[in-house]
Amino acid sequence: MNTAAAVAAGLAGLGLGASLIIAIGAQNAFVLRQGVRREHIGIVIAICIASDVVLIGLGVAGAGALFTAVPWLVEVARWAGAAFLLFYAVLAARRAIRPAVLSVDRSARPAATARGVALTCLALTWLNPHVYLDTLVLLGSVASTHGELRWAFGAGAAVASAIWFTLLGLGARALAPLFARPLAWRVLDVVIAAVMVVVALTLLLPVFS
Repeated sequence: MNTAAAVAAGLAGLGLGASLIIAIGAQNAFVLRQGVRREHIGIVIAICIASDVVLIGLGVAGAGALFTAVPWLVEVARWAGAAFLLFYAVLAARRAIRPAVLSVDRSARPAATARGVALTCLALTWLNPHVYLDTLVLLGSVASTHGELRWAFGAGAAVASAIWFTLLGLGARALAPLFARPLAWRVLDVVIAAVMVVVALTLLLPVFS
């Protein structure tokens, strides 16, 4: 295998992976919130990275063809994802309305369990059909154009995911002083609720168009 060609394929995967991952969405909003709260962020980062590695690997291996062959799988993911996102939007809106739970200080607010945070992160990741279209279909299709170097391309995309979620989750801690103010939490949760609703609507619009 040509080393230079492998590096080029890896960088291509890194670039495309980053362009797909670094966008305002349900998963990124959740990672940001947990990072600011300093609450089980290690678990969240690990789940996001591991999920992307698995999905990217499946895409490179050609699993994206399954969604093309069985269209109803996309529809199931679409409706389940939209329902969960709308539910989470309601929870975020309720948090914005109730300032008593909008504290950075853990002793001043109910602590979320590691299990609850993990399940929410898994749902936001695996119930979003966009993640399948991005990783299995789009990344998988582009990876296939690299022939025997497709795994180098996939590795680059996986590295992009690892870098982004680590920076987002741990970097959010620097914002903690800002979020010592209840108003900042209100704004964040309003934004999160809005993002969830917008993402849910983008999932449902093709159904009604």
